[in-house]
Amino acid sequence: MLEGSARSRDEAITEAGRLLVASGSVDPSYVDAMHERERSVSTYVGNLLAIPHGTNEAKSAIKKTTLSFVRYPQGIDWNGNEVKFAVGIAGMGDDHLALLQQLAGIFLDEAKVARLEAATSADNVPALLSEVDV
Repeated sequence: MLEGSARSRDEAITEAGRLLVASGSVDPSYVDAMHERERSVSTYVGNLLAIPHGTNEAKSAIKKTTLSFVRYPQGIDWNGNEVKFAVGIAGMGDDHLALLQQLAGIFLDEAKVARLEAATSADNVPALLSEVDV
């Protein structure tokens, strides 16, 4: 999604989570677990990126490993940090660890972040995130 509608951190977590639910990748309860994770530790990772994901206890709500991608061109305040990308993660088993590492690698590259900021079609995003093995 290139134009997220959320205007706050909590709304962004819900928006990313609902995309995971809509894809059939998680049960609706997983969205609550994403909020629970955020209350215990921020999922903001830097360079305009937050990676909301559920708690370990919510693993049973995951049906398949999937990412959701929401861009906020105007930015969202995430505990005092600007976020323009919320990438929701649902990882079976230990998949979430590899996904987190791969996403961090992409978002450490300023040129790749700039291309994600400039994307004009949601169809461009999978190619830009092609380093993430889902």
